This record gives sequence, structure tokens and C-alpha cells, in this order.
Amino acid sequence: MKTLLNTTFLFLLIIGFSGGVSGQDFQETKRLAERGLAFAQVNLGLMYDNGEGVPENDTEAVRWYRLAAEQGYASGQYNLALMYDLGEGIPEDDAEAVRWYRLAAEQGNASAQFNLGNIYFNGTGVPENDAEAVRWYRLAAEQGLSAAQLNLGYSYANGEGVQQNNVRAYVWWSAGAAQGDENARGNRDIVSDRLTPDQLARGQEMATRCFESDYQDCE
Repeated sequence: MKTLLNTTFLFLLIIGFSGGVSGQDFQETKRLAERGLAFAQVNLGLMYDNGEGVPENDTEAVRWYRLAAEQGYASGQYNLALMYDLGEGIPEDDAEAVRWYRLAAEQGNASAQFNLGNIYFNGTGVPENDAEAVRWYRLAAEQGLSAAQLNLGYSYANGEGVQQNNVRAYVWWSAGAAQGDENARGNRDIVSDRLTPDQLARGQEMATRCFESDYQDCE
């Protein structure tokens, strides 16, 4: 049986509104969205999605996400994929979720890369493919997404989609732990007990290099 990986979906917000959203914020965002500005379309979608400054309306959120997504805006593509994935504001559709996640992931959206990795790991809307899952986890992990670092560690520990390697599992779990991920911290401590002194020393050296390179040189 496959190990259950972290499957948390991450939601992306482009502009934060400190202290809540006022009616004026909503009207200004709507004005910009109607002019075709993709970042405003995403934020207007988020307002409808979360009921900020306007009654919650998932269908309207989907409409604005789609307008941004169709302009090639990665955040809009990711949020639209998420709505298809969860069946919020639109009927659940795994194939459409995969399509929009992929478009966002190919533009470097780390959250989309992570979710696409989960989709390939679980075989949801695509044939199960652990190697492809690892590819997308790695891309997100190298951007510093701790959930992807956790799952990449799992992949190495269990030899799923990649050759089994506890040292590399230790490195990626160390990366996640350094960002406050308690699951990564616990797994790092468990796997460290399975390493020889030489392996542990090598893992610590690799982890230091990983941090210093901003996750670009971790293996």
C-alpha cells in the first residue's frame, strides 16, 4: 500500500487586504478587473470566493478566475484548477483540473506543481505515475514549498518514483523542518536513527548546502 502523502491544497492570494476588505476595495478591484487586468480578476475572484466585501459566490469566483486564466495568468490558472478539483462553483472535473494545474505549473507556480505531483501520485485524472509525481514535487521543493519538500522526502524514503535513499529523504525533510513543518521534523528525526554515522554526517553536510543554495543544490 502506498504511503499517504501530504495532499494539502494551497490557495494563492496575489494582493493582501490588511484589516479586511471594504466596499471601496471591492469596487476598485472590480473596476480594474472589468478593464481586463488579470491580477485584479484573480483578486476579485478571491473576494467572491471568500466573501470579502461581497456575498460569497463560488460561481462568480470561477468566472473571474477563468478570465484571468484564459489570459495565461498562472495564479488564475491555479485557482481555476483548484475549483475544478474541489467542485466549488463548477462541477468537479479531474481532467480540467489537471489541464489548468499543468498550465500554471509550467509557468513555475509552485502550488500548482505540488498539486500536480499529488495528482500523479494518486492517479486522479491521469494514470498513476510516481516518477512524474517526483518531478513536480522536486520543482516545487526547489522553490521552497515545504509541503513539496515533505513529499519528496517521502518519495525517497519509500523508493516511489525514485531510487530509495534515506540520506536524500533526510535532506529534504530537514529543509521542510527548517520551515516549521512538524511532519518533516518528525520524519527527519525518525530517518536519522536509521542512518550510519557517516550517512548522517553526509546528510547534514548536504542539508547545509541545500539551505545555503536556497534549495538549488540539495542532492
